[in-house]
Amino acid sequence: MEHTDPEPTIESKDIYQGRIIKLRVDTVQLPSGRTTTREIVEHEDAVCVVPIDENNNVLMVRQYRKAAQLNLLEVPAGGVEAGETPDETVLRELQEEVSVTSGSLRRLSGFWVSPGWATEFMHAYLAMDLTPASLPADDDEYISVERVPLDSIPGLIESGEIQDSKSIASLLLALRVLNSD
Repeated sequence: MEHTDPEPTIESKDIYQGRIIKLRVDTVQLPSGRTTTREIVEHEDAVCVVPIDENNNVLMVRQYRKAAQLNLLEVPAGGVEAGETPDETVLRELQEEVSVTSGSLRRLSGFWVSPGWATEFMHAYLAMDLTPASLPADDDEYISVERVPLDSIPGLIESGEIQDSKSIASLLLALRVLNSD
């Protein structure tokens, strides 16, 4: 993958600093020589994980997402905190969100969440050999855990019951890996 910068930054201005995101506006020079602005949302890297129990159920979470104004069915996920590796983050998120840990963790892939305007890179994992373990949940998250039969996942994606992009991507990656093993 080529990493040259066809849009060198001339100026960068911080607009907003929140708890989770930072917004900046970059003035860039286009290959034509003209300048324009790019609005960039800075967000830490994140992880998502497809935890599959001994009965071939995916442990998913249902939670209200204010931006979408919907209760969405999602795989567990969260931000990589300072000093953490993505592997460590996955194990923490499993304990916080679905009260398990994994004896068999496999990185599936990674992808940019919205590369046109955000810096967030998502690391996707498959977790198996689950055992009970828990950490306190984040105090601003209200989630319920749902055990979803693995074989129902394609239909739930096609019907629109699962609409979250990180969940769709990681679930399809997990199904591909499981079907090839």
